[in-house]
Amino acid sequence: MFVSARTSFLFSSLLETVSADWRYKSRPDLSPPTLNITVGPSADVSPGYIFIAPYSWFSWDAPKAHGPLQPAPYIFTSTGDLVWSGFGYFSGWGVNFQAAKYKGEDVLFAFEGSRNTKHGHSHGHAKILNKNYETIKEVRSGNHAFLDLHEFEIKDGKTALVESYRPVPYDLSKFGAPLASQWIVDATFQELDIETGRLLFEWNSLDHVQPDESLLPISSLVFGTGHNSSDALDYFHINSVDRSASNDYLISGRHTSTIYKINGTTGAIIWRLGGPASNFTLQPGVEFGFQHHARFLSSDGDTEIISLFDNSGAHVPGKHPGEYENKSSGKIISLNTHTWTATLVQKYAAPENIFAVSQGGTQVLANGNVFVNWGSAGAVTEFDGEGEVLFNAYLESGDLWTNGDVQNYRGFRFNWTGIPNEEPAVAALVKDGRTKVYVSWNGDTETSVWKFFGVDGKGDKVLLGKEKKLGFETNFLVDDGGKWSDFFVEAVGSKGELLRKSRILFHFRPRLLPVQQEKEASERPAAGMTVGKQS
Repeated sequence: MFVSARTSFLFSSLLETVSADWRYKSRPDLSPPTLNITVGPSADVSPGYIFIAPYSWFSWDAPKAHGPLQPAPYIFTSTGDLVWSGFGYFSGWGVNFQAAKYKGEDVLFAFEGSRNTKHGHSHGHAKILNKNYETIKEVRSGNHAFLDLHEFEIKDGKTALVESYRPVPYDLSKFGAPLASQWIVDATFQELDIETGRLLFEWNSLDHVQPDESLLPISSLVFGTGHNSSDALDYFHINSVDRSASNDYLISGRHTSTIYKINGTTGAIIWRLGGPASNFTLQPGVEFGFQHHARFLSSDGDTEIISLFDNSGAHVPGKHPGEYENKSSGKIISLNTHTWTATLVQKYAAPENIFAVSQGGTQVLANGNVFVNWGSAGAVTEFDGEGEVLFNAYLESGDLWTNGDVQNYRGFRFNWTGIPNEEPAVAALVKDGRTKVYVSWNGDTETSVWKFFGVDGKGDKVLLGKEKKLGFETNFLVDDGGKWSDFFVEAVGSKGELLRKSRILFHFRPRLLPVQQEKEASERPAAGMTVGKQS
């Protein structure tokens, strides 16, 4: 009987010497990034898991910069253990990975598609998975537009906020652009009914914000040449959308360095925060530039509280975009629409001089902690409400601009319950007649204990032992493994309930090395083996 090597397999002792990227013996196909934890986690870190989708940095100057071996959505614990690898679940580019409620059920979602790296745009759709990691819905923009990566937020468990970058012909000459520049990006956001795809609301930037509100002159052509639709001038660059309880919208225009509140009925701009036409007087510490991820937090009379991710502070005149004060931070801001003043409530300053020239997010958690993702700098930090660092981790190998390794558009912390629809994966490594059995179950959050069983030549099944689940993969050393022809495992929950049983692991001995190499490998000593214990 043939058993797929994807779910269960048995390797002989020659494979004990293999290292490379074989991090998980039961899942040799997985090579997830590493969380390089530099602070914490402290006892005050919020419950839940870390949600990230790291990917390789790319620029036209350095197109071969190295990033994660398997860029994809991932779930990690605060101690850096992998919970779920989404590699292979999303095709193309999978980013903006989050958890939410849809129709009363816990779901995961991420953008799936291609990217225009030069301008930071993308073209695709959002994919929604259930708690069993099965695809249940794909969401596309209305009005024949491509959905972009920058926003997908589920509201009230049934609608989605999305945005897109629409290139349109436009006369840019009156803004100082050369005659050859005739294309501009009309930044668009929509609210859609997820189930039916029906368009509920749409807003277009060119109907309300003129190109000369761009932070830099249109004539500079910094935000695109405008020569064609693929290089349309992106004067606005919408990168977040939120909706308030009163059904007004909050949007972020990165290239105008402005947050806008939009009337949810007429689409009119209610107010501008920041940028060249701010309605508010900015008190010390509020000023921001090239920001991301603006969110409503609360509203009480004339006072509204919002959060945002400030990429780099104040603009330095005469310098290229991105060359700012290099002081990224998360911010909570109080807006008084009676006095028209904006006051800094709290700043979450980047530890270790992290600077995110692009991307990023600020998530206010239920217990008052704040989880900040440092975008292009490839790091995440959790703060308490007063701005003290409780946890900090780099994604894989560090800061983007130093090492050119990895970046992450948004990062979050969510509670999550995952029960994979696939069986646990099992592998057994044999050395000197002793067998070590490995088991993992990609995405499982419910297993408390693994039970390991042996099957003898007569087909009798015997419980060999138990191991508490420790991290993504758990192993069990069978001292007399030679007497067992086959193995299988059972996943047991915290209440002693059987969650899932693996299929029986039949002997499968691939011949992977020449005879002489196999002999040499088998003579190498095993290290750190203890019966029934992790090693």
